[in-house]
Amino acid sequence: MGMEKEYSEDNWNWFRYDHLEEIDYQKAGDYKDVLKEWAKNTSENKTNVMKIDTSVRDKEFISGSLIYQQKTKEQHENSLFHYFLTREFLITVSFDSSVIQSDNSILLKKMDDTHSAIDGFFVILGEVLSDNIQKIDKFEVRLNELLWKIKEKNNINRLEEIYELRHQILVWKNIMIPVKEIRLGVEETFGEGVTEGTEFKRTCKRIERGYTLVREYQQEIDDLVNFEEMVSMHRGNEIVKTLTVITTLMTPIATWGALWGMNFKIMPELEWKYGYLFSIIIIIASTAALYIMLVKKGWMGDILRGKKKNSFFK
Repeated sequence: MGMEKEYSEDNWNWFRYDHLEEIDYQKAGDYKDVLKEWAKNTSENKTNVMKIDTSVRDKEFISGSLIYQQKTKEQHENSLFHYFLTREFLITVSFDSSVIQSDNSILLKKMDDTHSAIDGFFVILGEVLSDNIQKIDKFEVRLNELLWKIKEKNNINRLEEIYELRHQILVWKNIMIPVKEIRLGVEETFGEGVTEGTEFKRTCKRIERGYTLVREYQQEIDDLVNFEEMVSMHRGNEIVKTLTVITTLMTPIATWGALWGMNFKIMPELEWKYGYLFSIIIIIASTAALYIMLVKKGWMGDILRGKKKNSFFK
């Protein structure tokens, strides 16, 4: 059901509808035809869209659709509203303040304090951003818990949690990007004079705050990913090193064993009294020599420990 809120003191109106079919075009004045065209084209919108029209001086408008709430588990579990903004009035369709945990009475009170349709629209955008930022604040707790989980017990589940948090922060960032685009679009459509509105300035600061939080948390998550990759690489190197050492140390045994396992007719060592003992001594000595060589090269023990102080690779 539609609702009209008139701010006669400041000469602008907010028309709030639940469905596009409820729009009263007779109240749109000179915008009647373009509003009909907009409603016709908007019915199919399922994602963020923004259109600017500056073809008629002093009759500019900006319109589109905005996803203002998005579940992080399912792509299609979101809430979207449509808007049509001019200097004289604001039309919103399917905007539900309860979806973003916003008190409708407080929202209307904020609208009462605005002096233009543009400022009124930025009240709505500000509420959308506030809901987003509150979620990001709660996100900080999860990120801090994960940081210590990694220290106490690191496994593949920790990596899964890291990427889940990264996905969440990207979802919230994708809500803020269209809001930032609208802010730039409003300046382009109505000129720099609109930037003097209180709600416009407040929402711009909120955009900046949200972006700062997202940027910092993204960097923190990237650092965690790099840390996990470094740990995985080190453990992989340890496995390769272990297999290499085992293979190397077994080489003398395999070589001498293969030589003495041959069945040629003429094999003089078969008559040696101490041939068996001699072969064991050769195998042990060869293996020991290889082991000593590996130790001197620093290939045994901690792979990250260098042979020289104050050197990363020597």
